[in-house]
Amino acid sequence: MARGEGAEQFSSGLLPTAKTLSQDGIKIAKLSPQQERKRALTVWSKVCFAIGGAPYQITGTALGFFLQIFLLDVALLDPLNASVILFVGRAWDAVTDPTVGFLVSRTPWTRHGRMMPWILVSTIPAVLCYFMIWVVPPIEQGKMMWYLLFYCLFQTLQTCFHVPYSALTMFISTKQSERDSATAYRMTIEVLGTVIGTAVQGQIVGMAVTPCTNSTNSSNHSVQGNNSQIFNERRAYMIASGVISLIYVLCAVVLFFGVREENNRVGLKAQKHVSFRTGLRLVIGHGPYVKLVLAFLFTSLAFMLLEGNFALFIKYTLGFREDFQNILLVIMLSATITIPMWQWFLCRFGKKTAVYIGITWAVPFMILVVCVESNLIVSYIVSIAAGASVAAAFLLPWSMLPDVVDDFKVQNPTSQGHEAIFYSFYVFFTKFASGVSLGVSTLSLSFAGYVTGVCVQSDSVNLTLKVLVSAAPVLLIALGLLIFKTYPIDEERRQYNNKQLQMLLRSEELESEMEALKPDITA
Repeated sequence: MARGEGAEQFSSGLLPTAKTLSQDGIKIAKLSPQQERKRALTVWSKVCFAIGGAPYQITGTALGFFLQIFLLDVALLDPLNASVILFVGRAWDAVTDPTVGFLVSRTPWTRHGRMMPWILVSTIPAVLCYFMIWVVPPIEQGKMMWYLLFYCLFQTLQTCFHVPYSALTMFISTKQSERDSATAYRMTIEVLGTVIGTAVQGQIVGMAVTPCTNSTNSSNHSVQGNNSQIFNERRAYMIASGVISLIYVLCAVVLFFGVREENNRVGLKAQKHVSFRTGLRLVIGHGPYVKLVLAFLFTSLAFMLLEGNFALFIKYTLGFREDFQNILLVIMLSATITIPMWQWFLCRFGKKTAVYIGITWAVPFMILVVCVESNLIVSYIVSIAAGASVAAAFLLPWSMLPDVVDDFKVQNPTSQGHEAIFYSFYVFFTKFASGVSLGVSTLSLSFAGYVTGVCVQSDSVNLTLKVLVSAAPVLLIALGLLIFKTYPIDEERRQYNNKQLQMLLRSEELESEMEALKPDITA
């Protein structure tokens, strides 16, 4: 029987149901619990799933906001060396994503699933490497290699956590509405994770006073600084990284014990293992996926440029040296509060509309913050407003990726099991964008004449920071939204895909039931 025919006959009542066969005196094999009931995803499961996304955002926010300033003003690395570390580390991280995605897709099913073992095994090594990133080694010659090694190791191990976790979205439920709801929970917790990362790192580090020289021409400031103050600041970074490492482990434990991974893919019987090249060709050849990834690549690059340079912008260009960590915290708090609003908005008006409104919301404030005279109250107001756009940038890509995967399944019903590849390549491009933003921005500051450890930077450095947090992000957002106009999956197509997948799933369950009946039917 053809799969589509089975679904149509099942829905129209032409085939006998389990109850009818029982009335005819035929013994029916006991169905599995999965076939007996459709369990809705519980709130507890959604919360536990969401908590699993916090480690990536906590560590990512700490690294994004503070690693550049740590390497420059605490580890006292040359800006050129810092740019090499940031770019090579993120580029290496990006390369590992497709590789891990492919390995995950080929991992055999275990009693804990396919994704969970990766998450569990990678956690402890990842936090150890993360801690070492924030340690200043007692050497000068090999300092650059120290940070490059542990940064690359951490990014690799975190990939082994985050790629399976991202793909887990497709294995917690077959219903779009439940996956969208779980994604909203996840984004809320992840943005809360950015708050935690900003608060822990920023407030602990903010207690230490940075030694500073009121001159942009000091050539030996790293030697003349107060050793006691330098030690206190380095210790503050280590304490903050220790707290974040503990939170990372606790979140992984909650995810592992609180979420059940289910083997519920459509087309499981017809699935065949394919080579990495074949899987890659199928994924990259899917038009909606390519357009979605390219659009969010540019918008992600915009927000990462803003994130990576905003602390330096507040500290030097605006002159709020003692308040920068609080302003960053306000942005993340605002983003956390507005996540539910964007979830309601995308359900009410559609995801494409939410993208246009949510992403462009930040543009006026990016322009305002560099145009108005330095004012602390205005900076806080701009931070609150910008946080709403950050929330949209967090929520929407992850809410729309399952739609692309579903669209691929409908168009390729016999080629399944590529969820990890879809998610890993999206993570690859976002991390690549992060590497480009960090490398280019740090290199730009080097060319502009950035001097580490001083209170006042030159006018060329301040101008460069204004470009990095305003002009460049605005241009990238415009390019991303232009590409997004060609994205073909609207609400009508999304609902159609959902109905098609439900029919395929019901058809497969019916076929399984018929197979189970055969040994028990007697003449």
